[in-house]
Amino acid sequence: MRSSTVPLALAALLADLVCVLAFVVIGRTDHGTGTALAEIARTAWPFAAGTVLGWVVTLAWTAPARVWPTGVFVWAVTVAGGMALRVFLGEGAPLSFVIVTSLFLAATMLGWRAVALLVTKRRQGGT
Repeated sequence: MRSSTVPLALAALLADLVCVLAFVVIGRTDHGTGTALAEIARTAWPFAAGTVLGWVVTLAWTAPARVWPTGVFVWAVTVAGGMALRVFLGEGAPLSFVIVTSLFLAATMLGWRAVALLVTKRRQGGT
């Protein structure tokens, strides 16, 4: 990885992790299950681990802001990995939770990439 792409890749990874954190904080607040740091970390870590796994298996740092294929595959691995870890740990993954998680993380993880693409096109004078 070129040193000029390192800041972009780190910012993109952080953006994905912020999406996971936002999902957890909003969900825990909405359900009244507490927002203490330890509780948030306990809920977030399977999805954060899924995000990191997604970055590794997709080599996301090579094109971190691309919606396709980078964003889609990082999102898919984040959801699948997070759910697999939840099930393995006995937390469960009811269908409604899988759907809400998938939709929220798709909207945010793919959404920031779509916005970045639009901003980049505008700066380059594209349509």
